[in-house]
Amino acid sequence: MATEGSDFFIEDAQRGLKSPVWQHFGFPTYTKTTDLRPFSVVENEGFRLLVNKLEPRYRIPSRQHFSQVVVPKLYQEVRDGVVEILREADTVSITTDGWTSRATQSYITITVHVINAEWELASFVLQTRPLLESHTGANIAEVLKEAVAEWKLERQQHGIAVVTDNARNMDVAVREAGLAPHIKCFAHTLNLATQAGLSVPRVSRLLGRIRRIVNFFHRSPTATAVLAAKQKLLLGPNINEHKLIVDVTTRWNSSLDMLQRYLDLQPAVAAALLSPEVRRNAREIDTLDSLDIRDAEDIVKLLKPLKTVTTVLSDEQNPTVSLIVPLKHTIEQSMLPVEEDSTTVSMMKKAIFNNLSDRYTGPGDNHLLDCTAVDPRFRSLPHLTENQRHDVFQRVKERAVQMYNQETGGVTDTNVSTHAAELPADQADMVDADLQQPPLKKTALEDLLAGTFTESVGTANTAKCGIEAEIVRYRSEMSISLTSCPLKWWKENSKFYPLLSPLAKAYLTTPATSVPSERVFSTAGDVVTSQRSQLRPENVDMLIFLKRNLKVSSYTSQS
Repeated sequence: MATEGSDFFIEDAQRGLKSPVWQHFGFPTYTKTTDLRPFSVVENEGFRLLVNKLEPRYRIPSRQHFSQVVVPKLYQEVRDGVVEILREADTVSITTDGWTSRATQSYITITVHVINAEWELASFVLQTRPLLESHTGANIAEVLKEAVAEWKLERQQHGIAVVTDNARNMDVAVREAGLAPHIKCFAHTLNLATQAGLSVPRVSRLLGRIRRIVNFFHRSPTATAVLAAKQKLLLGPNINEHKLIVDVTTRWNSSLDMLQRYLDLQPAVAAALLSPEVRRNAREIDTLDSLDIRDAEDIVKLLKPLKTVTTVLSDEQNPTVSLIVPLKHTIEQSMLPVEEDSTTVSMMKKAIFNNLSDRYTGPGDNHLLDCTAVDPRFRSLPHLTENQRHDVFQRVKERAVQMYNQETGGVTDTNVSTHAAELPADQADMVDADLQQPPLKKTALEDLLAGTFTESVGTANTAKCGIEAEIVRYRSEMSISLTSCPLKWWKENSKFYPLLSPLAKAYLTTPATSVPSERVFSTAGDVVTSQRSQLRPENVDMLIFLKRNLKVSSYTSQS
């Protein structure tokens, strides 16, 4: 055994290698970061006894060694990998949100999203920085601008799309940071619309009554024990016991979970409330009547598909921004009244529809339609009129031409003019009809200056025609199934769409929600615990970064 720095190393005589004991026993140096163990774990008596049993000669490094040497070194290595991936990405988008630690310290987290050369979507946490001032739009804008500069996120060909919640300070922040387009988190938007439905007086009163019942059982050990006994009696001795769920009023899906669980346990709840040992302490708690139960069942039936929507939108492995318009349209259709609706459901539908229908309808939201158009699952845009579809693909063409000109500086690839020839004859004719018109008679000015000044004009027209040809071909193809991956389709077909595919990659990079940033909060809750409330902000940043980005090692090794 040899010593190197603060670690002991085991020598491999056969291979002439040596590795740290920590790794030799299957504990890589970043195990603590992966599992979010405190630095002080290396000083715990039980841990030291365990390591001593494994290898008595091993001297465990101090917690200062991990906090000041190991973690910063690993952070820099992983950071370098993330920087390299971002450098190679043609387009990036970011999400951002704020949160407060258990030490009442405010933080702003920023995540970044890219599609690499292999058409694989990747997401990374860039930074988690303290916000020492108030959460004004101007202060958040400074954080965003510093992040863009520090991580070199700016791209000449395309802006940086930003996904945030619907708060006004985020509107101001994104605008003052000079980032665009700004996309409002669809999960947050859906939460606001659904909360409007749950605020209908009849629904609000019903939720309040169920909430009182649930809280009563959570406060009373006796009632909880009786409820468990009634479940076994009514549902069988082998059934798994369940507890009632308390909702969080700011999260509509938790109210749905509370309703669903109450309905599942309703016979056992009613029986428990009627039992003598519970009834004397639950005089103000009433069970629901048959009308209440029917309303609760109708509410669950109405909201269940919306919960599925939030699950679909939270996917970080596939593009989601192209789902916003189709899902919004589907939700609006499901909120139209039907004859079978009860009064309660009718009021809920109206409240949800009114809240949702005015969102994503401004001129700045046309970007979302363009994102949907370049997703081969939705390329037919069946929910739009023909004129609307024409406008969408006109914008797609103009943006593709703009990106092409920015990238090439007006120099045309010699293959661009051949794209129309690759199309079937009937489609090529549609695109090349203008090119086949008899040439107009030249003017005197054209005779004098044509050789010097007309080449760039011809170049622009050729690129434009090439993009038009690709759009015609793209629109003529059948939409792929909803279960297919749009990135896989583009990877397999990008060679047929060399001018359109860069735009598709740029558009599909953006997520539909700020969930990637919000998921950091749960990680942060494991980092900044009550036992570690004094962690310095720079350590919080490094630990969260490593927890979410250690996968970058395997990611870079594959690329």
